[in-house]
Amino acid sequence: MLPAEPKIFHGRDSELADILKLFRQGTPRISILGAGGMGKTSLARIVVHHQEIIAKYHGNRFFVTCDTASSKPELAGLIGAHIGLKPGEDLTRAVLQYFSSSPPSLLILDNLETVWEATKFREEIEEFLSLLTDVNHLALVITMRGAERPSKVQWTRPFLLPLPPLAQDAARKMFTDIADDKHSLDEVDQVLGLTDNMPLSISLLANLVDLEGCPYVLSRWETEKTSLISEGYDRRSNLELSISLSLSSPRTASMPQCQDLLALLSMLPDGLSDVELKQTRFPIKDILGCKAVLLCTTLAYTDDHKRLKVLVPIREYMGRLFPPTDQMIQPLLKHFHELLDSYTAVLGTPSGMVPIDRITSNYANIQNILQTSLQREYHNVVDIIYCTCDFNRFSRHIGRGATDLLKDLTNLLPSLGEHRLKAYSIAELVQSSQHQPISLPERVIVEALTHFKYFDDRDFEVFTMI
Repeated sequence: MLPAEPKIFHGRDSELADILKLFRQGTPRISILGAGGMGKTSLARIVVHHQEIIAKYHGNRFFVTCDTASSKPELAGLIGAHIGLKPGEDLTRAVLQYFSSSPPSLLILDNLETVWEATKFREEIEEFLSLLTDVNHLALVITMRGAERPSKVQWTRPFLLPLPPLAQDAARKMFTDIADDKHSLDEVDQVLGLTDNMPLSISLLANLVDLEGCPYVLSRWETEKTSLISEGYDRRSNLELSISLSLSSPRTASMPQCQDLLALLSMLPDGLSDVELKQTRFPIKDILGCKAVLLCTTLAYTDDHKRLKVLVPIREYMGRLFPPTDQMIQPLLKHFHELLDSYTAVLGTPSGMVPIDRITSNYANIQNILQTSLQREYHNVVDIIYCTCDFNRFSRHIGRGATDLLKDLTNLLPSLGEHRLKAYSIAELVQSSQHQPISLPERVIVEALTHFKYFDDRDFEVFTMI
């Protein structure tokens, strides 16, 4: 029995057209790849119910969900059950004989990564797939989380790229199909911003919005994060379960520090370039190898600027359950401090644009790292406060105004005894007052001047007034 055709389906017209084109050209072997929750199964279900596919294969269309298989005999047994074979110890030969003697057929293996990911079974699974594709009139479609296709199969070209998040318009259509169109576009976009347009996240949040409304869901997300949409019992109704399946895959487990890198990336909305990965000296032995694994499992992706990033739902999940350690944050904090120091050193000179570009590409990263560092009150809090002031000055200079970090900074100042640091911080607060007004500014300025008398540095006084 085939699964039902999805009633809500948007944003995959291009991929569907590419798949149908491959079917028109012959008997294709297609792999639909992508991150968990990206809609691979839905696309495969649309394909199996498409009129062109029905006309070509009639009743010889088989959709096998591989979630419960853990070896080649079990996979063959699942396929055998769908095509009507009697149960047996290993139905591999019987399955091959069935398709060889049948009319042209379509076999879809959904969630094949469940059985393929295990290294000890991978070779025999790939050998089985190869034997299936030796049947010339058997079309094969697989769906797998990740970005890697099983070898030993001559997949039809051109390959499909891993499914990306939905375009904004498609995400809105999917949302309103589930939650109706009674919500304001601004509220809808706020909710979609929590999903990074990942179809599973959209579906789960839209169903909540339909029950509770946008404002209440947005309020709950502030405290519950991804647990808000993780009450289901399988990967199609539980976001955290879907993410944890990728995290616990054999490929990820083979490099334990992948989770350290993923945890760090969860704090970095702007992602990191390869240069930053190598230069920052994180305590990760094979950081580019870890990057490769995250890309293969689609726990991370590279954007148009070749920066390694993580989708919002995965960032929120990691941040809540597996936040990065201080040992991972400190090298990045040092790197950003050096970047801001380089900007300060060339401020007003022709070479000043170089650090500006590098800092701007990390703007949200720096803000997140500094906010976390201020709240955790690290041992190097003095350096962190100087860095925060420099970043706030940078933000003002490029026209983005003062940052919210000043609020955390203000809370820390009374506990500090260093006069130079207090003067430096208060001066930045005063300079930012047009963006974030301060109460009793005259009193604050007088306090800053009382700190100046403890050191003699005219350049410092001038610089703090910039």
